Amino acid sequence: MNHNILITGGAGFIGSHLTRLFVTNYPEYNIVNLDKLTYAGNLENLKDKEDKPNYTFVKGDITDIDLIKKIFEENKFTAVLHCAAESHVDRSIFDPLAFVKTNVLGTATLLQTAKEFWKDDYSKKIFYHISTDEVYGSLGDEGFFIEETSYDPRSPYSASKASSDHFVRAFYHTYKLPVIISNCSNNYGPYHFPEKLIPLCINNILHKKPLPIYGKGENVRDWLFVEDHVKAIDIIFHNGKVGETYNIGGHNEWKNIDIIKELCKQMDEKLGREKGESEKLITFVKDRAGHDMRYAIDASKLKNELGWKPSLQFEEGLSKTIDWYLNNTEWLQHVTNGEYQHYYEEQYK
Repeated sequence: MNHNILITGGAGFIGSHLTRLFVTNYPEYNIVNLDKLTYAGNLENLKDKEDKPNYTFVKGDITDIDLIKKIFEENKFTAVLHCAAESHVDRSIFDPLAFVKTNVLGTATLLQTAKEFWKDDYSKKIFYHISTDEVYGSLGDEGFFIEETSYDPRSPYSASKASSDHFVRAFYHTYKLPVIISNCSNNYGPYHFPEKLIPLCINNILHKKPLPIYGKGENVRDWLFVEDHVKAIDIIFHNGKVGETYNIGGHNEWKNIDIIKELCKQMDEKLGREKGESEKLITFVKDRAGHDMRYAIDASKLKNELGWKPSLQFEEGLSKTIDWYLNNTEWLQHVTNGEYQHYYEEQYK
């Protein structure tokens, strides 16, 4: 069937990869990208798609119910792919209410609008909510998050995402709204805003600046290449079961310190620097408040039911990521000096 799809946060990191995939692979779908263009929303991520006939960009806030109703009425959406979120834990510690507004109120606004416009005619409709493994809390040395793991969020960010997940399920159980949720592990790859660990350290190595590592760098994360993530979303969107949750993981558990050492090694090789030169930049800093020790996802449900598995291992994905940043230094420069924020005015006004 043809779809009219609203992608929220489609200019962000995961959202731009998802938008690119759907615009490219499904020319019969009409894709509307709604993004507020906060600091992490960058339309330069989609320069190669902005003139496609099945793509439209709308600047706006998911908490603006009048705007949401207006674009639902104009576009007759049959599906929502909800990526928009405040996502940086450090920022949530500094300003938790901003995360409550966007992640909780914004999600509830979209759910309510979808319910009103679909008017209980839910055939061939879907509200797909993209979430995080951080809602599950922190693991010890063993075990994995599964879809039935009890929620135990530890930061304002993860608490706001947990709340948004609960609202999505509440609309399913109360109103029978056709929803799907996926919870993913840490993403990495091209177009990642350089406040997150990997792009931050790539940029700092390029400029021979310190590489700040929380605590002793012992925290463990499961890393998922962003292109593998959006391929999983594509499969779940088209073949997943309404009302279900799917965990998406990369099967790549790494300590933060080991990630950075691997990154330093690869960067030295690619930049022609002396072996071990970049590793000297590692600087341990005071640990983050409430820093979860370990995340790890069991994605066997997704593999067994829908046939998805990650396409590459971390060393290969990291190499591809580094190559992208080295080949796109202009993008990185625009992001770090703020010039990317002028692109909307130049192209859309």
